[in-house]
Amino acid sequence: MTAARHQSFIASHLLGGLFALAVFPVYLTVIGRPSLISALAFVWFLSPIATAIFLSKTGRLGSAHLISAANLTGLVTFAAALTGGITSFLLAWMIVVPIEAALSTERRVVLASIAVACLGLVTLGAGNYFDLLPAVQTFSLDPVVLALLGSVSALVYTGGLAISVQIIHKQSEEAILKGEQRYRLLAENTTDMITRHETGGRVVFASLAAERLFGSQPKSLLGDGLFERIHVADRPSYLAALNRCLAKKESVSVEFRARSKRRDDGASKGDDGYFLWMEMRCRPVSGIDREGQAGEYTDDQIVAVTRDIMQRKIHEDEVLKARDAAESAGRAKMQFLANMSHELRTPLNAIIGFSEILTRQLFGTLGDERYNEYAHLIYESGDHLLNVVNEILDMSKIEAGKFTIVAEPFDAAALVTSCCQIMGHQAEKKNIHLETDVDAALPELVADKRACKQMLLNLLSNAIKFTDDGGHICTSVHQVDDSIEISVTDSGIGISEQDLPKLGNPFVQAESSYDRSFEGTGLGLSVVKGLARLHGGSLELKSELGVGTVVTIKLPIGSLDVDKGELPEHSEAEVTKIAVGI
Repeated sequence: MTAARHQSFIASHLLGGLFALAVFPVYLTVIGRPSLISALAFVWFLSPIATAIFLSKTGRLGSAHLISAANLTGLVTFAAALTGGITSFLLAWMIVVPIEAALSTERRVVLASIAVACLGLVTLGAGNYFDLLPAVQTFSLDPVVLALLGSVSALVYTGGLAISVQIIHKQSEEAILKGEQRYRLLAENTTDMITRHETGGRVVFASLAAERLFGSQPKSLLGDGLFERIHVADRPSYLAALNRCLAKKESVSVEFRARSKRRDDGASKGDDGYFLWMEMRCRPVSGIDREGQAGEYTDDQIVAVTRDIMQRKIHEDEVLKARDAAESAGRAKMQFLANMSHELRTPLNAIIGFSEILTRQLFGTLGDERYNEYAHLIYESGDHLLNVVNEILDMSKIEAGKFTIVAEPFDAAALVTSCCQIMGHQAEKKNIHLETDVDAALPELVADKRACKQMLLNLLSNAIKFTDDGGHICTSVHQVDDSIEISVTDSGIGISEQDLPKLGNPFVQAESSYDRSFEGTGLGLSVVKGLARLHGGSLELKSELGVGTVVTIKLPIGSLDVDKGELPEHSEAEVTKIAVGI
């Protein structure tokens, strides 16, 4: 539309200028040599060409119309001043000025053109009143004929402008109609219902998708029809969403139940139909500027898109039920493990105690040497099984959020020395050199001493288990910023790169085959990882297959509350997430 207006303006002004240029030779032939004033008049007739060039270069149609109005007013004023002033037969052309400006479709341009034309008339009137105009040019034609020619020419030109205005108006109507048809086509064929709301949520338009959603004609939703279909419990959230959309000028989404004649799986039965879950996304209506771009928001208009989300709600309910069932099963599993561990420890303690008595032969010799060997095997097997049970119990406590940590300040170096002494006997059996590397001036570590001892013993036990005879293990303690780092470095078999990410999870070992060389349940590292996280620390693993492994525990120096003597309380779910990183 804008391009068509530009082309019409440029074409008319080029034709006007070229017409004046074509008439000039005729004037020379009929009238003869022109006077200076006549020559200036002809040059002025060529000025529309310059105005057309200005529009083609800048694209400013309003400014071009203002220039054209001022130019035409000046030309008519000049010609009228030479032909009688306020009584000139050319004065009818002043009417052309605002009518031509109407083609710009801008009110300010039309008003400015009227002001310019009035200024020209006032100038002519003042010239006549004060006798400032030049001598009136004489013509051979009768004044009545001249007046008729001036009026007819102005009328013809004005008629051409009226036709142009009518053409532009028709084009605008066609463009609007096509736009309405296009958007109505989209609105009526989309599966989501499109509605338009006024202040208070009243519906003023509803698309044909309303019939698919509600089983009713769109007109039944007009006014308060949609509001009355919404479940009473969801009406406040529906109105709040509309108010927020208008107040904050932003898009808002809301979910609600609405009564529909259409039955759907999972829909609840109402007095007059079924309540289905729906989602409405609303946004304020923005105006459209002259270039067809979105402009400022209006004050009281909202466009909303509503869709059926019944199936999504059903799936969400299924997911929630499955999650609750999984959590319940997990709690039941942990409770079962805890109960079973307690039940197993009592007979195991008896087995270990009596087998130790038999091994030491405290009440006399056993006779055959094989009895002594079998008693020793029973003792080792029972001790191993008790360790497994204890690890399962600790892991179940951590995951269930029942593991109690008591904080106290203690010397980390002394703890490391004590643990190395405890594991020294096992290291000597495999001829493994056990050494320590401890900073000279370590601050006291505020943590659960028993838990830290358990973590370190687990790491040393793993290191000894996976280190060949004649190897070496180094336990180091250093302060790094605000943390204490306890590292156990061995020269054992190492861990492959693909197995590293899996370690630390319950019941996971680096070797998964049935004929693995080392016994164990894979709970040791998971217990260490859980205890470290409960202290606000972390567990890091670095290893190279065939070279060795470095396991590092990082614990904040002052992570626990000494006054309270325990960790800050966490919910069961939070403790589980902290412990096992789920």
